[in-house]
Amino acid sequence: MPSTTLQWLTLVGIIWLQAINGTNTDFPAYSSQLKQLLSISQVQLNNLAFASDAGKLFGWFSGLASLYLPLWLVLMIGSTLGLIGYGVQYLFITNQIYSLSYWHVFLLTFLAGNSICWINTVCYVVTIRNFLSYSQVAVGLTTSYQGLSAKIYTNIVDAVSPHKKAGTFLFLNSLLPVIVGLITAPLVREIEVTSPNKYTGFGFAMMFVITIATGIYAVMSSLHFFTSKIPSLGILIGILVSLLFPLLVPISVKIKELVESWNKNRERLRVYHLTMEENINVEVTENEVKEGEERREVQEEVSVREEIGVKLMLRRIDFWLYFFVYLFGPTIGLVFLNNLGQIAESRGCSGTSSLVSLSSSFGFFGRLIPSLMDYFYRGKRTISRPASMVAVMAPTSCAFFLLLNKTDLALYISTAVIGVCTGTITSLAVSITTELFGTKHFSVNHNVVVTNIPMGSFLFGCSAALIYHKEGHEHGKCMGMECYRNTFIIWGSFCFLGTFLALILHARTRKFYSQKS
Repeated sequence: MPSTTLQWLTLVGIIWLQAINGTNTDFPAYSSQLKQLLSISQVQLNNLAFASDAGKLFGWFSGLASLYLPLWLVLMIGSTLGLIGYGVQYLFITNQIYSLSYWHVFLLTFLAGNSICWINTVCYVVTIRNFLSYSQVAVGLTTSYQGLSAKIYTNIVDAVSPHKKAGTFLFLNSLLPVIVGLITAPLVREIEVTSPNKYTGFGFAMMFVITIATGIYAVMSSLHFFTSKIPSLGILIGILVSLLFPLLVPISVKIKELVESWNKNRERLRVYHLTMEENINVEVTENEVKEGEERREVQEEVSVREEIGVKLMLRRIDFWLYFFVYLFGPTIGLVFLNNLGQIAESRGCSGTSSLVSLSSSFGFFGRLIPSLMDYFYRGKRTISRPASMVAVMAPTSCAFFLLLNKTDLALYISTAVIGVCTGTITSLAVSITTELFGTKHFSVNHNVVVTNIPMGSFLFGCSAALIYHKEGHEHGKCMGMECYRNTFIIWGSFCFLGTFLALILHARTRKFYSQKS
């Protein structure tokens, strides 16, 4: 049986991949400068944000590829697509090539957005397969690090090139996923675990301590009183060092394995401890039987639903309820974050980078919350995931209406709330897809679910851009609260509708979740 150390190393590799895979989340940090460099309108800029999300329309290609190709190859395909999509844009922005039109940039942005799906698919598949009994915990924990992507990229740019943001962001977006992909490719693979890992509880407990500490540092380093005292380079070094801390988990597990192996060998040499040795063996056997039964229950539960493919899923009412809840919740949240640069500019707020870092940091904690709940309430009767979505959708809607207040404080509070809630539902969605439709076709099914993101990005983003353009009196730039007032009312109203649909989904799936718990 392979060492459990390798199993945990795969999780560390996934964490690193997720931490740099949110390349689309740093768009608002340089969108205003990109708008000026390309000499485009707000509607055209919104179309570029849509193009990045539209890459998810073909995310199911990565799901199919993961069924037939080695996972390391799927990972490298995704990294290469990002290298081309962002890299060619970088060459154009820095005047190293001159023959690109606006629609060329649009297609390159689309390609870059699709690259994220390939890397995400690898991360989800490896995590679920290697931690089958704790899949929801592991997936939630690793995806939380994608919430840090915007902060990581923003901190690097602030430390290295604060005045040439667009070019530096595009350069980093193209190169970092390739570098990290090459480093983690040997680790990103399925580990044959023939029996439950008795170090799982210890490993996840340690991982949560590291992750929470990282999140606290991320939030603190996004606040003004912190950034005013510590230089950008110091903050960057801190966040990069925090990404190395997860390595302590496989190291600690390996040490525990060696210590236990040494103790067992010692006991075998001492005949007079035979009774003690038998008791230990009995205890270990009982634990293995118990964990084995638990794993069989999970596998039996999965096997009931694993035949649900895309065609059957699309015929289910639960899928469409789930689809529109996602559309009217986290997708609107993502559209808000994509427009954060223009929203801050129109309100006269100059701290766009700090807002992006703040939303990223709170999004990190939002993604982590479901994983923490799964871990600490494992095996206990808890609130169902659709009910959790209801609880999270409501404050999202309220946050949009709070934005009607013109103060910077309202902007910062709303950004933090929307970041947390969007991250929470994004993490919950992975678990809901596996629970309602199984794991066998997950890589394709979930990529179908998230096609609502490009749809919502176009509908909600385009309407916001048109309202912005109208209020700006066709001068290309709009200043004042009226630029987004009607947009916030529309988004908040749709979020309330999404809350109602989530309540219906909860009512329809209540029996299933009560039996499951």
